[in-house]
Amino acid sequence: MKDLDWLQFVFLILVLTVITKPLGIYVFKVLTPKEKLPLDFLLKPLEKITYRLCGIGTDKEQNWKEYLFSLLSFSMISLLATFLLLACQSFFPLNPEKLRALSADLNFNTSVSFVTNTDWQSYGGEFTLSYFSQMVPLTLQNFLSPAIGLAVAAALVRAITRHSSTTVGNFWVDLVRISYHLLFPLALALALFFVSEGTPQNFKPYTRAITLENAKQTIVQGPIASQKAITILGTNGAGYTNVGSAHPYENPTPLSNFFQILFILAIPAAQTYYLGRAVKNQNHGWALYITMALIFFVVAFFCAHFEMKGNPQFTHLTVEKGAGNLEGKEQRFGILGSTLFATATTTATNGSVNSSHDAYTPLGGFIPLLNLQFGQAVWGGAGSGLYNMILVVILSVFTAGLIIGRIPEYLGNRIEPFDIKVAIFAHLPYLLAILGLTAWACISSWGLAALGNQGPHGFSEILYAYSSVAVNNGSSFAGLYANTPWWNLTLAFAMLVGRFLVIVPVLALAGSLTKKKNLPLGASSFPVSGATFIALLISVILLIGALAFLPALVVGPFLEQFFMNAGKLF
Repeated sequence: MKDLDWLQFVFLILVLTVITKPLGIYVFKVLTPKEKLPLDFLLKPLEKITYRLCGIGTDKEQNWKEYLFSLLSFSMISLLATFLLLACQSFFPLNPEKLRALSADLNFNTSVSFVTNTDWQSYGGEFTLSYFSQMVPLTLQNFLSPAIGLAVAAALVRAITRHSSTTVGNFWVDLVRISYHLLFPLALALALFFVSEGTPQNFKPYTRAITLENAKQTIVQGPIASQKAITILGTNGAGYTNVGSAHPYENPTPLSNFFQILFILAIPAAQTYYLGRAVKNQNHGWALYITMALIFFVVAFFCAHFEMKGNPQFTHLTVEKGAGNLEGKEQRFGILGSTLFATATTTATNGSVNSSHDAYTPLGGFIPLLNLQFGQAVWGGAGSGLYNMILVVILSVFTAGLIIGRIPEYLGNRIEPFDIKVAIFAHLPYLLAILGLTAWACISSWGLAALGNQGPHGFSEILYAYSSVAVNNGSSFAGLYANTPWWNLTLAFAMLVGRFLVIVPVLALAGSLTKKKNLPLGASSFPVSGATFIALLISVILLIGALAFLPALVVGPFLEQFFMNAGKLF
């Protein structure tokens, strides 16, 4: 990489590190109901009205089963409401293009996608959804789905800090406070910034223009900035347009691109400081941050390196490849701005894209695919990144206990067989969904018919799709045509599995931890900070992610790289 590229990369990490502490403190205050917040004078009355209208008792906390029941009930109602609103799209106002309702299978896929914080899109937004549909059912879920993830993380953290208790918090209070005090203000500020950079925020009809080649062109309009802000901030990722952040309206300038990368990572990074503050061990929080940042640095470097090397076949065609692989990338961002975005969006399970991942070189595309298969342990989504990392930490201290022959414990909690079982079970659903559904699609007519490419690249398209939805990311190798009934239904199934069959064991773990007696730290306690702990944590992340999918990765991107070196492209 050039000196300017290194400067941009280092500056991103520096700014992210600087904002992690203040944002982490703010997240801690939001997730601690008795803490006072800067916007209480404005939002506290609205908060109280919401509690009164919904009949929420703020003083009563819930055990893990009650918390889970509230979460699942709310998610099911959200899914049904989103489905019905999209089904009635043609009857609602703010539809200047007279767009019709979605097909039942696409509607179900889209509704599940937004409720699970995946935001996978089997459609082109500007051709399929009205302003009303973008603003009301979808943008609403862009706020609620990350709020649910953060609520689950808060419940687990409370369980770690409490002892001989039975409750983990109040789901409804958590949901309201996260939405009102964290997501709404930050999204508003970010939306205003995007407007200042040139992102539209209007209700005008689409603009019709005649190009210099005398062809007709339709230019999208609408409330783009407001939706873009929360899709970036809440690790949602859906694009208002078909090409997402590659569109000049969604991501107009290199500055907006930098801020999108920064705020994709902001809440996932701040969660580590929140954890350290909540458990009164800030070194532990920073250890998790350093672990994530180190892995992010390595994968971002290699992604940029592979793309800057370009396609070796250009040499045989006497084409200058010094600029690297620019296929599928916007000139205003360049290779580093594109690969840095790709690495951020796949480690943080955001899913927004500013370049075509499908057009990356085999090893360049391998990096985003590998990031997905880390299972949200590196940055991860809003809330989901933290609770998935805690699961990895528990497996790590268990491994350390086996190595040194001591009973594993974590922050004063003895780790028992039940805790290990649920921590392992939380990783199995998405692993089985990815590999099982990929295998099914590869041997079925409906799976193969959707491929835009054959050979190992076609396999990578299928593997990427199921990896993306199972970890609630939503990005894709866009050569895959997924808007068919079988694809819509199987992808929706993977989203539900990857979201709720992880949340259930996480809350079960919270229920187990909150009952435990406090174990005082002693000389035999395994340290949860420092270089040894970080090295162990990285090893377990690689074991769960990289090794579990290694055979599939060999058949996909690695095999394609060998073919490309031999002169065969797909």
